[in-house]
Amino acid sequence: MDHSNHTPLRPDELNASTVEGADVYGPDDNNIGSVSHFHGTGQTAEAVVDVGGFLGLGAKPVALPVTSLNFMRDENGAVHATTSMTKDQLKNLPEHNH
Repeated sequence: MDHSNHTPLRPDELNASTVEGADVYGPDDNNIGSVSHFHGTGQTAEAVVDVGGFLGLGAKPVALPVTSLNFMRDENGAVHATTSMTKDQLKNLPEHNH
């Protein structure tokens, strides 16, 4: 997927209602997870990403500072994120407990 034409989210758009459910893509542009929930708003927020599993089963939730994700909208308005972290790097993070 070519992200160069996608529009970055504004800081005021970084909130749960906008980003929950967004797919997350790694450096190889493969889908590595999705945002299950979001704590806070703006640049100080934290996104919980479910990594691995199949159809949501067996996924490991990990918390990431929102600054480690690049949230954007595609040509159809769908929100997604990219990260420089690989799926294995995310899986090695501590599990986020609610």
